[in-house]
Amino acid sequence: MSTDPSTPPPLAEADLAALVPEWIDWAEAARRLGVSVGKVRTMIREHELAAAVPTPGAGQQVPADLIQDGLPVKGLPGLLTVMHDNGYDDRECIAWLFLDQDFPGRAIDALRENRGTEVKRRAQAMAF
Repeated sequence: MSTDPSTPPPLAEADLAALVPEWIDWAEAARRLGVSVGKVRTMIREHELAAAVPTPGAGQQVPADLIQDGLPVKGLPGLLTVMHDNGYDDRECIAWLFLDQDFPGRAIDALRENRGTEVKRRAQAMAF
């Protein structure tokens, strides 16, 4: 890990509890999506949603901001697929989505505001 204080920590070491304002369990995600908990599990496995353990001892949860109007945020499944193809896990994907970047703002906000093209382009560029 870098000792330079201006260098952000690696995505895997990001404090997800501090980055993500609201976490929901799989049952609440299922309710918001109008699907079963089993379907939420499938959506996570197929990279339509992402889940992580926000704090030690907590079960796996989904950031509430990944769901909008009863669906995964537009562009999220494609973005998650690109990031997973580049070797990132769900925890790193969530950290990247919620870190303040120069989109302006966070990548999740750009996706929620239908400005996903730039977000996906930057995710693709991270592979190089």
